[in-house]
Amino acid sequence: MNHELLIALALKKPGTSLRYPFEPDLPVLYVGSKMFALLGHQSGVPSVNLKADPDTIWLMRQTYPDTVLPGYHMNKRHWNTVILNGKLADEELENMLEESYQLVRRNLSKAEKEAIWGPGQ
Repeated sequence: MNHELLIALALKKPGTSLRYPFEPDLPVLYVGSKMFALLGHQSGVPSVNLKADPDTIWLMRQTYPDTVLPGYHMNKRHWNTVILNGKLADEELENMLEESYQLVRRNLSKAEKEAIWGPGQ
């Protein structure tokens, strides 16, 4: 998995956009007005910061200790940094991307949810 594939997967999700709010070489994926994936590099290796459930975030870190780390420059209780070093199965990374999207989507305002997904969302 690499940044380009992650971006392509994410942009298929409703309400997502790709922006560069920090630096021109630091892409950020948003759902509505909130970020759910920050793509960067750790020691020259591609990485992605993803939101995760605070009650289970430790499990991925223990299962993949050299690949899933506390979120770099993020709230470590809510964010993981995933090193894209090939040690994490693509399917697992896709699940983590989906979880991040859903966690952030859940916290959008009612008005923003309705603007993206329609009434009753």
